[in-house]
Amino acid sequence: MHGMGDVHPTEVKARLFDRLAQLLPPQLSKIFLATTGSEAVEAAMKTAMVATGKSAFAYYRGAYHGLSLGSLAVCGIEKFRTPFAGAIAGDKNLALTYPGHFGDEATTAKAAIARTSDELGRRSDLAAIIVEPIQGRGGTIVPPAGYLAALRELCTERGILLIFDEIYTGFGRTGAWFAFEREKAVPDILCLGKAMGGGFPISATIASDAIMDAWPVSRGEALHTSTYLGNPMGCAAALSTIDELDRLELPAYADKLGHELAGRLDALRSHRVVREIRGRGLLWAIDFPDAATAERVVVEGLARGVIALQAGPEGNAVSIAPPLVITERQLYRAIDILESIIAQQTETKP
Repeated sequence: MHGMGDVHPTEVKARLFDRLAQLLPPQLSKIFLATTGSEAVEAAMKTAMVATGKSAFAYYRGAYHGLSLGSLAVCGIEKFRTPFAGAIAGDKNLALTYPGHFGDEATTAKAAIARTSDELGRRSDLAAIIVEPIQGRGGTIVPPAGYLAALRELCTERGILLIFDEIYTGFGRTGAWFAFEREKAVPDILCLGKAMGGGFPISATIASDAIMDAWPVSRGEALHTSTYLGNPMGCAAALSTIDELDRLELPAYADKLGHELAGRLDALRSHRVVREIRGRGLLWAIDFPDAATAERVVVEGLARGVIALQAGPEGNAVSIAPPLVITERQLYRAIDILESIIAQQTETKP
């Protein structure tokens, strides 16, 4: 089933590499496979350190990159970090402000990138900036159009590697194969996972030849590896998942439904407890004034047959992330149920 997949790659692993290469920009040419998103993030961080000789990272407040100890160092949600602060005490990494949060004054890409540039200050010790093109667990925060492209330019100017964490947003979720495609901002390192295996645990860290070749050649013991790297069943699951996404044209379908869903969700703003609606494709969030309201919506939704996720650093958002194969009838029935629950929380605005 699995015999030293990191040393002796199977045929199905090679086929998966070829298939991923068909989906990605040509400069993202070398792939490291792992099992979980956290592993992919940590492999990206270690790769950046090896490639640059630096060990500090910039990350964003509200960011979620997994909960393993290494990935916690770039987690921007304090409730996940606090219990383990002793292990990341004296953290030299830099927290940046992610644009697009409710009430954020930096509503344009120009204003947001100017703030990012200021926050970076005179830091010269950064190996990389890690960023979600759309923050997922942070509450489905969408940056202003043009920000990611400007961030790409800023990283190039300052000699900082750019890591995109598309573990949540990849494989059609936002209406494109990958969220970064909309801005044509290609990262130096890309992290993939979650939907990649259609439910089977598999993830990937992908970078250019120049960056990946910074790893020293193995002399018998790999400097970084994993027992289940390139698991054949995981590779087969990923290949089948990608083929189905392609056959059913699900990224385009998610984009179509997303445009329709935007108008349907916008109507929820009439309810006083709804502060904001935001999202893209089939990844949306309803923002409430407090976590208690969001929790009531999630719990009542589950009782009535709708699975939604409480999200946001304070837990005051409800994430809507239906399967990409959902029918329009199923989707709008779920939204109708959520709206009736929201209406129970408050009187409608006059």
